[in-house]
Amino acid sequence: MIANLSSPSGDNGAANTIREIAQQPAVWRQVDRIVGESRTALDAFLRPLKADPDLRVVLTGAGTSAFAGEVLSTTLARRLGRRVDAISTTDLVADPQGHFAGDAPTLLVSFARSGDSPESVATTELAEQVLTTVHHLVITCNSEGHLARTHAGRPSSYVLLMPPESNDQGFAMTSSFTSMTLAALLALGGEAYEGVTERLARAAEWIINSDRADRAVAALVDREPERIVFLGSAALKGLAGESALKVLELNGGTVVTGAETSLGFRHGPKAVLNERTAVVVYLANDPYTRRYDMDIVAELRASHSPDAVVTVTSGSTESPDEGTSHNDWIVPDIGDVDDAALALPSVVYAQLIALRSALARGIRADNPFPSGEVNRVVQGVVLHPLHS
Repeated sequence: MIANLSSPSGDNGAANTIREIAQQPAVWRQVDRIVGESRTALDAFLRPLKADPDLRVVLTGAGTSAFAGEVLSTTLARRLGRRVDAISTTDLVADPQGHFAGDAPTLLVSFARSGDSPESVATTELAEQVLTTVHHLVITCNSEGHLARTHAGRPSSYVLLMPPESNDQGFAMTSSFTSMTLAALLALGGEAYEGVTERLARAAEWIINSDRADRAVAALVDREPERIVFLGSAALKGLAGESALKVLELNGGTVVTGAETSLGFRHGPKAVLNERTAVVVYLANDPYTRRYDMDIVAELRASHSPDAVVTVTSGSTESPDEGTSHNDWIVPDIGDVDDAALALPSVVYAQLIALRSALARGIRADNPFPSGEVNRVVQGVVLHPLHS
């Protein structure tokens, strides 16, 4: 369990990261209350936008925040019956006219932990330069950030503030990622997600506090893999990307990571496999998609070391430990939720892999780049005018 990773002297350099991983279930419950209390105002803002059959929804952010959009895009497209695209702010800033081509009425959903990243701020400004009609839903963890302050009170914007605790102080985003993703799911997904937060929170609590989950993660980390690959399909592709980034960040780049879909892995990326590679496959709840995930698991366990290929899947805590503890990791009692919701407790496993790996390597997870080469809030970006 995560409590075992805390240093009695508090000097392992991971106190913030440990706290922020552990607090997620409690923060999610706060997010649920915030969205519920905002429902009347949110619906008044969103209803006329949803009524437009030409509305395009763009989910955007940088780094981890971009993966929030990737987790959500296909699920929200089905729920809204609208075009929903996940496009990172880094892509939008580099080519706004290409990504906003067609000038469709747009709801730009911005995910931002701090709200101060240069690309996050620039994306909202460029959208207003390029598009005739754009509205902004800003989901952020920092009430004092540039995005929150700029869009507060604007008739074409709605700022949805996350609980202050979610403004992670550790280097890598953990509770901020899951909180913002959940908020968007609740805000835009509608009645389909009533009551789901408590179930997700209980599943995450089990992973965080379970000896069984702790042993499973420890067994993988004890193999000392030099490379870790995460595979996931549809909504879980974004989860795989975030998982790979988390391990890369918290380990200061000392572990090579990759992310792909179950089908896409065979088309070249499979070349990463060697005797020091571990593979984590997220199994979709969607029965059709899940077939492709199971195919790659069977293939890899036959050709690669079986103990180096693990699955993360909906399951029951009643299932026996024998034969499943190290290779098949469960997310308990949420087998009927869609895959965007499944991603939220599932990512806790990746966070724990990243944290355990960093501690094993003597890396201070709260600041894995003490030289400042990589920063918590990105620096060094020069923003160029669209029309000079």
